[in-house]
Amino acid sequence: MEFTSFGAFSFYDYASPTKVLLWLASIFSGIIFCLIAYTSTAFLSSLLIKGYSKLSSAEKIEWNNRGFSTFHALFVSSASFYLIFLSDVFNENSQEVVINKSSRLSDTVLGISIGYFLTDLAMILWKFPALGGLEYVLHHGLSIGSITLSLLSGQVHIYILMVLFSESTTPFVNLRWYLDIAGLKSSKLYIWNGIALFLGWLQGFSYSCSFFTIYGPIWLSDEHILVLEDCKGHG
Repeated sequence: MEFTSFGAFSFYDYASPTKVLLWLASIFSGIIFCLIAYTSTAFLSSLLIKGYSKLSSAEKIEWNNRGFSTFHALFVSSASFYLIFLSDVFNENSQEVVINKSSRLSDTVLGISIGYFLTDLAMILWKFPALGGLEYVLHHGLSIGSITLSLLSGQVHIYILMVLFSESTTPFVNLRWYLDIAGLKSSKLYIWNGIALFLGWLQGFSYSCSFFTIYGPIWLSDEHILVLEDCKGHG
């Protein structure tokens, strides 16, 4: 496997024609899924939500945008949960260092997420700053860059998936906005959604702490340090 260096990032050349095709197909699928979710949200909302027709053009765009945001969050959080907790991809009992582990499914999930971030970033720039300011542009740019580096190297998939798992709170954030724009801030659903959102954030924080407590010593082990030194030697 050829070793390649990109500035401060040094990693083995993980790409192959088959993998590149999978990545491009996944990214393209992510874009298509977002467009389908956007148009489906607009169509279903016009049929099922009475107040949708009364929204301004800008509010409708953000309403539909949050539709594919919710779709992406549900998909990546579910896929990340499966890959981290249920599958054997990141099994700590295997001899391979956990940060070097990946699979076709993890490649696909990361590619679809890149497609989502590209689509959302395009909409943010198109309607700037209605859908978000410079902080959103920076966030999406860093997300695209970090996921792309992870794909190209075949490393730290578990890090990226752990972050994507935290997207599980996004549907509650979007529902909060939907209820707010619909004038339902005083409803019981709004209150229960707020409680669920808080518990989701609390669970995510607890998970992150326990995750690093368990895997931190593994990543700082002699084996991992030897891998890093080996990579440095190829730089």
